[in-house]
Amino acid sequence: MTGRRAGLFAGVCVMGGLAMAWPHAQVAGPGAAPAQGAQRGGGGRRGGQQAQPMGTITPMTPDSRGWGWQVKASISPDTPRPFYNRAKELLFQDKQVTSYTVSRFDPELYCEVGKHFDFVWFEMQHSTMSWDDVAKMIAACPRVGAAPMIRMPDALEANMQKAGDLGALGVIVPTVDDALEARDAARFARYPPIGRRSSGGGQYSLMWNAPGMNYRATINDNMLVVVMIETLEGVANANEIAATFGVDVVIQGNNDLSAFSGWPQSDDRYQDLLTRTHDAALRAGKYWGNAGAQFLTGNRLSADTRFVQNGPARDCWVPPARGRGRGSNEEPTVGVAGGAQAPAAPPCVVK
Repeated sequence: MTGRRAGLFAGVCVMGGLAMAWPHAQVAGPGAAPAQGAQRGGGGRRGGQQAQPMGTITPMTPDSRGWGWQVKASISPDTPRPFYNRAKELLFQDKQVTSYTVSRFDPELYCEVGKHFDFVWFEMQHSTMSWDDVAKMIAACPRVGAAPMIRMPDALEANMQKAGDLGALGVIVPTVDDALEARDAARFARYPPIGRRSSGGGQYSLMWNAPGMNYRATINDNMLVVVMIETLEGVANANEIAATFGVDVVIQGNNDLSAFSGWPQSDDRYQDLLTRTHDAALRAGKYWGNAGAQFLTGNRLSADTRFVQNGPARDCWVPPARGRGRGSNEEPTVGVAGGAQAPAAPPCVVK
């Protein structure tokens, strides 16, 4: 049996176990009533309403090495600190990082939100932006503060090369189902000898080769590679995905994970999926998070949710009205059952 077939066979076996542990996976779809014995709350606001569910699996807790120990161990001692990737530097300081989603061409918006957030999430999976649009926005205000990161359409070498060459400091790769996809995300994001990124031209040299900054010598350590687990297959392979060398952060695509599993985010079985990927990331020495900022507060995994799409600005700055940059391409607030109210936005605390 080849390694690829063996991996698929193992994944099918694990998913079979998930199905037996959580019966009738596809019966309870988003908006359906919680399964018997599953739901203890409706994901409502604090202060009198029901709390988010907690799941049935006890999460692992960090040992003395803490979160991201393997990522930290992979950094060259010669790489200057702090990183010019703000989000990665804050993760190394054991802080949560939040973003602003930009899904259409708006250099003015990008330059403003970049002053306040840890990273900017350029949406290239579900938007019609071009690579040129993203390149022009990043060039409009070099080193604005927030790390420019791109949610990729895929981890193909051609697209990963473009992301690096236009000056992105991180990639977020969606729907990663196995270690092979995770490997491609990691290896095409970094130069040899640890990666497979090709040497080429691009505006990255204008962005990060300022006085005292050597891009070629430091970008491998400044690059932040994030993979999204969004399916039951991905959860089944979470240990292998998280253990892939070069992957820094594992997050859930919360809306798609709910859709692919058939369980609303207010279901304990769904929360158990989060716990499984949480434990895989912790075990592998990586960072963990959610695309949904609703998990920053009110959930037993909130303290360990280190990386999210959107969320409050670090300096409590209030973004402009929704619609200029954010839109339907960001994660919904929460997929709760029975029309329950979504939780309030996390309070802004200067971190």
